[in-house]
Amino acid sequence: MSYGINHNLKKSACIGFLGTIFTANVFMNCSARFTEQEIYFELPVKKTMNDLLLGYDSDGDKRITKDDAPQKDYFMISTKGDTVILRNTYHISNLLQELAIAADSAQETLSINLRQIQEPPAERISRRIRTHFWDDLTRTVDEAGLDRIATDEKMHDAHQRVYVPYYDSTGIAYFLELQKRRRNLEVNILPPVITPEYVRSINSKPGILTLKIKNGKGVPFVVPGGRFNEMYGWDSYFEGVGLILDGRADLAKAMVDNFCYQIKFYGKILNANRSYYLTRTQPPFLSSFIKEVYEAMPVKDKRWLAESLSMAIHEYETVWMQGKRFTPQTGLNRYYADGLGIPPETEPGHFREVLDSYAKKYNLSILEFEEQYKSGRIMDAGLDRYFVHDRTLRESGHDTSWRLDNVAADLNCVDVNALLYKYEADFQYLIAKYFDNEFTAENGNTYTTGYWHEKTATRKLLMKQYLWDKTAQCFYDYNIKKQRQTDFMSATNFFPLWAGLCTEEEAAAIVPLLLHELKAAGGFLASGRDSTYKYATNNVQRQWDYPNGWAPHQMMLWKGLLHYGYKAEAREMIYRWLYMITQNAVDYNGTIPEKYDVVKSTHKVYAEYGNVGAEFAYITRSGFGWMNASYQLGLSLLEPEYVQKLNNLEKPEAIFK
Repeated sequence: MSYGINHNLKKSACIGFLGTIFTANVFMNCSARFTEQEIYFELPVKKTMNDLLLGYDSDGDKRITKDDAPQKDYFMISTKGDTVILRNTYHISNLLQELAIAADSAQETLSINLRQIQEPPAERISRRIRTHFWDDLTRTVDEAGLDRIATDEKMHDAHQRVYVPYYDSTGIAYFLELQKRRRNLEVNILPPVITPEYVRSINSKPGILTLKIKNGKGVPFVVPGGRFNEMYGWDSYFEGVGLILDGRADLAKAMVDNFCYQIKFYGKILNANRSYYLTRTQPPFLSSFIKEVYEAMPVKDKRWLAESLSMAIHEYETVWMQGKRFTPQTGLNRYYADGLGIPPETEPGHFREVLDSYAKKYNLSILEFEEQYKSGRIMDAGLDRYFVHDRTLRESGHDTSWRLDNVAADLNCVDVNALLYKYEADFQYLIAKYFDNEFTAENGNTYTTGYWHEKTATRKLLMKQYLWDKTAQCFYDYNIKKQRQTDFMSATNFFPLWAGLCTEEEAAAIVPLLLHELKAAGGFLASGRDSTYKYATNNVQRQWDYPNGWAPHQMMLWKGLLHYGYKAEAREMIYRWLYMITQNAVDYNGTIPEKYDVVKSTHKVYAEYGNVGAEFAYITRSGFGWMNASYQLGLSLLEPEYVQKLNNLEKPEAIFK
């Protein structure tokens, strides 16, 4: 059996799907023969992988991409003696990926048919998300999952260290018993009251925060991927959307259960379940998560709904409507993260410019100043305030953006208020539909649909008063310190479309502005170009700003457009996003990363710490959580004819004139 590089193709060869060639002496009618029979190959795994890498991986990154040169043809002999020549990078990289899967399972020989190699790209991406990526991203905090979840690329610490809530007797018993069997496991029980001072004291000993243990096993959850190897707040909701679409409502439900555990034992939904995130939450999506999981259940568990709804109401009342996240001067909400010192999860040198100015003030080197500030030996109110804003920016999920830089804690942001409006509307909906207009929560309080209707009406009025710009006809963040709106154009300004709080007239004004300011070749921009350049104080590119685009923004804005009847606009933006993902995956060995430059329609984004999911060997095994979900959601919203266009890699510019 022969396979290898062919430099002398016969002129009579005919071209199949996306560039595969069947030699003419074997196939007189390529399309007919292809559809009538399967063409199989038996390939020695190690040798074929080595041949492909030697012949096609010119840059040595263990991937076959459009950047490898020169482009050459690859031919194989099928089990029936047919000669098949691959002259398409996509097909050759697919072959490498399938060989990598075989190598992972210690197969010496790969039996593969041509259809697998030629699988249409949108179908291949979606299939791998559904059958491989979700499983690879699933974690548990228990004996079976500890080796995977304890790893933290953001820290340089070899210990397996866990922190268990003070009042979780089940978790404490489980992990203390486990510690007896695992010498490298360090179990710490958190104090009953968690303070910023305590969190700072353990920053040098980071560890995983435990989640729910049920029947002796950890309740599973999905992580974003790469260096983000924890259960993140708003990531989890969007991952849940994808899981439900892929028939994994069970796993989405488990993630809601872990959120309820976090509220009960940590006092909030955490930024993520690492010790240095204990004082931070993230954008609130729990009500939507509960609603969508419950309505996807084949058999409705009303007791689960009641328990989850009780916990969501508790979070709403204690995390958002009390304390620093509620601003009485406007009646609206803000992000506000407690904490002390420098956020420890950031990359080395991230705050160099800021710390340099303070080091000079104290006549110290940056390293000396940083060490003394971290330890508390130096206290500086100005720098403390800067880090309040920085932690708050991270709590918002938009870390980082010039919109929030050194001002985050002073803003009644459009996004958080739109999300809390959605909470109030969801509570009203769930109580009306499933509890006959009256619901008694676990705290003993009774809530009616009328109560939540008043909440939505009040918030809508306050948002119109403080966040709505009558001239621009758009929502903007409100600076409570300066008592005026900002003018920063961000995708978050349009979250009210997703939340359903706009009137038809407001939507008619907002949608054209959205498309004018944030539409790009590959989808919606995270922020407008002019705003990004206006607010930037240096040349450092912020990853949540122009020219980048992010999956959660796309998903919310698609739904917002559809909610108000803008189907054609939604279709185009969905297609642009999916085309960009698909074309990049075709060109770059199946790459599905954290974010994209939607102006250039590329995954080659180098802002801040780079692009998680873009670096791997042979095959991407997990993609990236919410990116996977956006792909599945987008496909579910497109008509079949547009999915076919996507499989054919028809450019958006040729479709949407």
